[in-house]
Amino acid sequence: MTELKIAIVAGEHSGDILGADLMSALCDLAAEKSFSISFKGVAGPKMQALGAESMFDMDELSVMGLFEILKRLPRLLKKRKQLAADLIEWQPDVLIGIDAPEFNLGLELMLKERGITTVHYVSPSVWAWRQSRIKTIKKACDLVLALLPFEQAFYQQHDMPCEFVGHTMADQIPLEDQQNTIRERLQLPLNQTILGVLPGSRGSEIKFLLRPFLITARQLTMQIPNLLIMIPAVNDYRAKAIQSVIDEAFSDLNIKLSIGNARDVMGASNAVLLASGTATLETMLMKTPMVAGYQVGWLSYQVFSRMIKTPYFTLPNLLANKELVPELIQHEMTVENMVEALLPMLTKPQNELKQQFFDIHQNIQRNASLRAANAIWPLIKRAKAI
Repeated sequence: MTELKIAIVAGEHSGDILGADLMSALCDLAAEKSFSISFKGVAGPKMQALGAESMFDMDELSVMGLFEILKRLPRLLKKRKQLAADLIEWQPDVLIGIDAPEFNLGLELMLKERGITTVHYVSPSVWAWRQSRIKTIKKACDLVLALLPFEQAFYQQHDMPCEFVGHTMADQIPLEDQQNTIRERLQLPLNQTILGVLPGSRGSEIKFLLRPFLITARQLTMQIPNLLIMIPAVNDYRAKAIQSVIDEAFSDLNIKLSIGNARDVMGASNAVLLASGTATLETMLMKTPMVAGYQVGWLSYQVFSRMIKTPYFTLPNLLANKELVPELIQHEMTVENMVEALLPMLTKPQNELKQQFFDIHQNIQRNASLRAANAIWPLIKRAKAI
């Protein structure tokens, strides 16, 4: 049986989910053609469970903010150089970098210069800011796999091969609202008012966002006395960090802390307060109203705010091309603003908003992992000369 070697590098929790689904689809394709596949690179727990060999801990790449990245830059560069050397020695048929563009584009460039075919899965937000990065992407990648429809058009304008594959989460999540089903499974009262609080999976996000989010929850509890606050941590380590903050300053709140069930929390909640990022798309797919907040270090924000080329930060708003989700960024992320935006979501029906979420969901439901695997397969065949 012919063995295919695929290098695959994910940089955070969402990349681990995408990577695991892609690995499954690629293995199915390979099995149909009597090939076996070995995966090596940087992998999270889901990818490792499917056989990916991780050459260092994925959390090494989970850093938020430009200047936060700069603080760890020497270590990241050293890790990338060693990873590139190890992968070049292994000689994979293709390298798939999943998101984490600050790390992966440089890695892809190093391997492409040595004749290895490279794919970048999840387009960097090049259409939104630092559009000059398209030059680097064209040098580093043979193919970009885009999750969202408007991204492909940008790459076509710049003569860069790109496939719109849809989003794997849109395939996994049912179109119908799952709130009652999830509550019954979790044994939660159907009439309970629930606020989901998702401060992010990175340590730096918890540092900047958790306390203001919980202060907001406290203010809301004063107006909604039976409010249940549900916080899903990505792993045990993050759960301990969150619990220490709760024990220190928020033990008066009705908080249910859990591990690894963010999607259930999104679906069970009346509304969600969350970090701006991939979680906003997942919450939209669960048809749950939300408020997105984000803060980074002052210097990072000064740089980022001058580079942004789009009117919105969150994916639901970008997909709708209008504000469906309140975006409270940096100085606008005050407790007063978060309470004002969340209160009607927790106390009034949001049927019109849920219908708009449903319509967007239908548009990006494309069997993404299979489409991604099918887009990558010709590159593998070319590299392997099969």
